[in-house]
Amino acid sequence: MAFDGVSLTLGQTGILQGVDLRVAAGGVHALVGPNGGGKSSLFKALLGQVPHRGRIALEWPGERPGVVGYVPQALAFDAGLPMTVLDFMGAMCQRRPVLLGLSRRWQAPVEQALRRVGMWDKARRRMGALSGGERQRVLLAQALIPAPDLILLDEPMSALDEAGMRVFEDLLAHWRERRTTVLWIEHDLDAVTRLADRVTGLNRQVLFDGAPTEALTPQRVLALFSHRPRHEGASAAEEVAA
Repeated sequence: MAFDGVSLTLGQTGILQGVDLRVAAGGVHALVGPNGGGKSSLFKALLGQVPHRGRIALEWPGERPGVVGYVPQALAFDAGLPMTVLDFMGAMCQRRPVLLGLSRRWQAPVEQALRRVGMWDKARRRMGALSGGERQRVLLAQALIPAPDLILLDEPMSALDEAGMRVFEDLLAHWRERRTTVLWIEHDLDAVTRLADRVTGLNRQVLFDGAPTEALTPQRVLALFSHRPRHEGASAAEEVAA
């Protein structure tokens, strides 16, 4: 996967500025940086949800386009809805109305995915009755169906408890074994150092890129979280005033 000169502007604000990045197939690649640094916006550009300048290229091993999975940072929904975990999984993987239940085709894959994240025993519980960490596990489960070739993770560890962390680490091992490419936004630098193959520091621009043990030096991390790139179209005086 390649990002060549990717820039993104919302209104008068430059969100991304000339991002050049390579993501190796089959590895775990982490994106780190401050809030507002453009990490989630890069995901949206990749998913075609926002217009951008520059080039984003996805290369698949076969002739057909691969499957892209996406796990958002949080699930926004009405907690009062009588939607069970099974209902949610069905809504994510089939066109059949939720009220009619899971089709026979998806019953086994859904059960397997929920078992993998430790949520099969709560499959008939309402989504609104789950804890934040349990909902995050369900989001991870839905990203397993169908099996992805590329998975985008937007701070998946943010609501997980210790048991959920172990589930997440097991999933990373599973994706590595399958040669699934993982692009992962994360704030926990210790987790990135342990679990990622490569890390990119992004604050509207790429500030560093490399193996975590080499790239995440105290000096680079400090520069990443204190860097204030100039907004497109803003003068130097306006930047000082901001």
